[in-house]
This record gives sequence, C-alpha cells and structure tokens, in this order.
Amino acid sequence: MKDKMTERWSTYEPFHVVLGDKKVADIVITNHAKSRWADRVESEKTGFEDIAGFLWQCLKQGRIEPYYRNEQDVYLIDDDLVFVAEFTTLEKETDIAGNPLHKMIIVTFLGRMSETIELRDLKSYYSWLRHSRRMTLIKNSRKRK
Repeated sequence: MKDKMTERWSTYEPFHVVLGDKKVADIVITNHAKSRWADRVESEKTGFEDIAGFLWQCLKQGRIEPYYRNEQDVYLIDDDLVFVAEFTTLEKETDIAGNPLHKMIIVTFLGRMSETIELRDLKSYYSWLRHSRRMTLIKNSRKRK
C-alpha cells in the first residue's frame, strides 16, 4: 500500500498516516482477520488487497479512532466497525524527521456495532464470553465422567 502514484506528474501520496501516536506506513491483514472480515463485515470483497485498500482509505480520511481513549488495541471505523490491531516498528524506515514508522497488523474484525449490540460495551462482552466458554467447558467435563 506504500507510495501509490497520484494523477499528477512526479507526486506521491504520503507514505505514512498518523493514527494516535503511531505513524502507519504499512498494513498487514492476518488470515484470521480475513476470515472474520468475510464472516462479519462483507462477503463480496474479501481479498487481502480489498481489505487493506479499504483500511488505508479510512486511515487517510481520518475515519479510524480508538475504541477506548487509553487503550491502543481496539479501533472503530465510522463509529461502527470494530477491529483489533497491533503495531510494530518498521526496521530501517523513518519519516523525514527521523521518527520511526509503524506497521499496523490487523488481528481480527469483531463486527459492526449496528448489527451486534454487545459490541457497544466490549468489557462486558468479553467477560460474558469468558463466562459462557467456562460454563460450556464445565458442562462438557460433566458429560465425560
């Protein structure tokens, strides 16, 4: 997604976009995120290029923001689509001022808040998820005895 040429001669789009305190220069989509995208977001455009292109456009337009102010893992697109991302520093790459650039690794897509009401409060959603998994495991262990 880096250094795409624009229509004018000898001009380039900036090759990094600021997101919080990170300067994102590359986007990586994991296989898990790709499968979650197909299940929970969109079933037609499910290629790595399609997803990365969409995220790059959202980054450039300033449509991505943190889900919680003090946490840097969960992000929102247009106050609806929830995804989890990790950041790593790109080796041997800096901006003009010498600051490090980052790679945004998309771990998973949790879904859209407009479709899954539970995503409105992630902390209670995760605690419910842990509880339901624990209860399922307890039930299964009782059946085996």
